[in-house]
Amino acid sequence: MIDDTDEFWDLIVCTTAAITEYYCTFIHKVPCMTSYQTGHRWMQEILSMNANRCKIMFRMEKETFFQLCHDLENIYELKPSRRMSVIEKVGIFVFILAQGASNRHAQERFQHSGETISRVFHEVLRSVCSFAKELIKPDDPEFKKISSHILNDQRYMPHFKDCIGAIDGTHVHACVPVNDQVRFIGRKNLPTQNVMAVCSFDMRFTFVLAGWEGTAHDTRIFNAAVNTPHLNFPSPPQNKYYLVDAGYPQTLGYLGPYKGVRYHLPDFRRGQAPEGYQEIFNKAHSSLRSCIERTFGVWKKRWKILAYMPQYSFRSQRDIVVASMALHNYIRLSSIKDTIFHEVDMHPEFVPRDIFPDRRPQVLEQSQKSDRASEMNIIRNQIAHSLMM
Repeated sequence: MIDDTDEFWDLIVCTTAAITEYYCTFIHKVPCMTSYQTGHRWMQEILSMNANRCKIMFRMEKETFFQLCHDLENIYELKPSRRMSVIEKVGIFVFILAQGASNRHAQERFQHSGETISRVFHEVLRSVCSFAKELIKPDDPEFKKISSHILNDQRYMPHFKDCIGAIDGTHVHACVPVNDQVRFIGRKNLPTQNVMAVCSFDMRFTFVLAGWEGTAHDTRIFNAAVNTPHLNFPSPPQNKYYLVDAGYPQTLGYLGPYKGVRYHLPDFRRGQAPEGYQEIFNKAHSSLRSCIERTFGVWKKRWKILAYMPQYSFRSQRDIVVASMALHNYIRLSSIKDTIFHEVDMHPEFVPRDIFPDRRPQVLEQSQKSDRASEMNIIRNQIAHSLMM
């Protein structure tokens, strides 16, 4: 009888403990994010105090931030919720991009749950990606105007008057499952996402194709970009061309350097002056094409998330690349005082350090059509000889 009584009370104690634990865990939750400095109050402080605080936290001027919030709300239907304004939503998104902040860091900074931070981040990400369709495209789709960067520089005018931009690839960090990392291992033995972009000479992106694994060849991505109609690649009109490096197909509309002679600007700075028409052309080509290296440099310097991507889905990581490029263009268009752009504008030869600087040798995967290649050879030779005069 005593054993039965002890067993009964043991059962009562265990049941009570289980009910108590369930109640404390799922019903009576102790609030966690209870700081007086809520996300709303912090945003008010940042946006009303010294202007440098906004530039440090969000990597843009206060006026640009307010205009971005206005455009996303009124044009791209980013709406406030019952407990969060559009300004705070955009603040969460830009803070994560600019600081490379983790979800936990953003939770503590804005005093919201991890679920709320994630939901708001992806809500704004979708809105900015919609915005990107209007921001990442050429100003002059028919390329009728000569770029002022060329028109006002005797190093390039009239030799490169038909040049409409530059194309290159770059890598950003990718966070992928261990069993899927092999095809993403790019530079420095880290998983990366390979991104192809086109830029204008004022350091704005006019096309981007993101989401390729780090081991994908630049030529493969290039062919997908120019041959896939729904991607809307801004193809060069007749007699116009983009500048590309030696790793891209030397085909009609895409002008590369002479091979087998010096090309990169540091090679000329360290050694003798260019000798012969091929090196003279290559130096001018490299100098003009460096706009895309500087564009990539400014973009990566602004958004720390590109150096170490958080554990989002790979689709979200791809969209982050596109969204950050859209914001790059937005800042370029909206802010004449932006310090990062100003630094590069004042020093045209300066290229911000790339977080993945070492390029692998690029070997073309396919033979080039001789007639198209020879036509670009003629254009290259004509420019080279005009540079000699």
